[in-house]
Amino acid sequence: MSTSLVDADLILALDIGTISTRAILFDVVEGRYRFLGAGTTPTTAYAPAGDISEGVRRALDQLEEITGRRLLGPDGQLAIPALPDGTGVDACVATVSVGPPIRVVAIGLLEDISAESARNLAATTYAEVLETFSLNDKRMTAARLDTLLNLRPDLIVVAGGAEGGASESVINLLEAVGLACYVLPREQRPEVLFAGNSALVKSVKDTLGNLASLHVAPNVRPSLDIEQLTPAQPALSQVFRQVRARQMRGIAEIDRWTGNRLTPTATAFGRTIRFISKEYAHTHKGVLGIDVGASSTTVAAGYAGDLILSIYTQLGLGPSLPQMLRLCKLEDIQRWLSIEVSNQELLDYMHNKAAYPANLPLGATELAIEQALACQAAHLAVRQAVKAYPGELPRAFPEFLPSFEPIIASGSAFTRTPTRGQALLMLLNALQPTGITTLALDRNNLAAVLGAAAAVAPLLTVQSLDSTNFLNLCTVITPVGQAPFGAPILRIRLTTEDKHETNREVKYGTLEVIKLPPGQSGTLQLTPLHRFDTGLGGPGRGGSLKVIGGALGVVIDARGRPLRFSADPGRRRDMHKKWQALFEA
Repeated sequence: MSTSLVDADLILALDIGTISTRAILFDVVEGRYRFLGAGTTPTTAYAPAGDISEGVRRALDQLEEITGRRLLGPDGQLAIPALPDGTGVDACVATVSVGPPIRVVAIGLLEDISAESARNLAATTYAEVLETFSLNDKRMTAARLDTLLNLRPDLIVVAGGAEGGASESVINLLEAVGLACYVLPREQRPEVLFAGNSALVKSVKDTLGNLASLHVAPNVRPSLDIEQLTPAQPALSQVFRQVRARQMRGIAEIDRWTGNRLTPTATAFGRTIRFISKEYAHTHKGVLGIDVGASSTTVAAGYAGDLILSIYTQLGLGPSLPQMLRLCKLEDIQRWLSIEVSNQELLDYMHNKAAYPANLPLGATELAIEQALACQAAHLAVRQAVKAYPGELPRAFPEFLPSFEPIIASGSAFTRTPTRGQALLMLLNALQPTGITTLALDRNNLAAVLGAAAAVAPLLTVQSLDSTNFLNLCTVITPVGQAPFGAPILRIRLTTEDKHETNREVKYGTLEVIKLPPGQSGTLQLTPLHRFDTGLGGPGRGGSLKVIGGALGVVIDARGRPLRFSADPGRRRDMHKKWQALFEA
């Protein structure tokens, strides 16, 4: 029975990933949402099943067995709303990340303005931009037509024309799109998303309306100096659903269960990060979310309710793994390894993992490689994403990651490590945070489904964020500056609630751990030396702050920024082992 506090009692969340499909059930108990259980099965998008809904039904079968509740009606369909006999649920939400990147052609007036915004919008979903058309490239209509016919994109994103700005040039750029749609069979025609000058909507509809499936979104570039991607993202999600429905059997059925609210996993993950950023607006730092999955790596940065979402389909730990080598060298991955692995062994593992992404690491060597690949994916993604972050955000130096509070990590590469210390070291190495921040794990990988659930049950999202779904790993303090290796750079005094005092002198190049049990609070007094910046207002400025204990207490990362590794492989591996041993202890 519904109450005034909730929009729906029994909520089913489906998470359809590249490797696994999960069915998760929430219900209201004593006025609060509670996690009831989850069923997990391999995703059935590809042969031999070739139908996503089969994997979903297998997960639902597991969930019914675990919870004792009937979810499917006599017709084999999910019962929404629940039937009088209790079968079914009040609402269903679903996230999906399985499938190849959507093939995109971006169109804009100017290469470095509206065309860039079209590419940036595409980067907020699972997409690969194959080509860009703009006034700068000087190609004639016939050449653009040939390009479209050869590429056969799934989606064309059109931006251009500030509000009240140019119009004729935008329509001219669409001439090749109209011709391509006329020539191609209807089932092969791309979706078209127009996110340009609103005054051109009628002209665009007149040009393409009868030839293409046209979607209209708010202008992503309302003026030359302003880019606004968020208002256009719901329309992009709609396009994503339609493209996936054409590509994969079962998607349309699951979408109907959700009331046409099926959401790209990365988009839903971003919603959760944006929501959390509202709760942490008082820190003036922003909230960072990082999700390393099989299909992609997602980086979401929330600032008081605003969101910058970046998805890197070439940085997944599954089919796209070999593409990582377009962005880095094998030696870049080697630097994260604590054991000796040849380049050939590393390359063999990457190709095998790409072919069989569901395979789990067997033994210490494969586990080390898997974690090194996750480190490199996260590192590359964050280094790229940081370029789009506002310049006014607090940061010690422009090239480093700005200060965030908290940083939340999702994805099995982090959440399923044998020890929490391994997860923490991976995050410290890959992200290289600065200043003072809290590192947390989305330990049940629920951040995305909570973002999807916010559309039907906002209270579920609120209450779940206050529960044990997110694990506080530690408070990490990273002093930034320059000093000789081994020189004292920071004095720390931690005073706990029971007045126990711990004093440390931190030396440059080291990692330090101060015990502070989970849930316990304490006061940190920081006194930087040699004008090191600890995030308390500038170089050399100290002060005190309240901290809450985490799984690994308080960590001081004084190894310098950026991290520098020895050129000698043996010395580098020994250093990694030393750091790991510190956290294991």
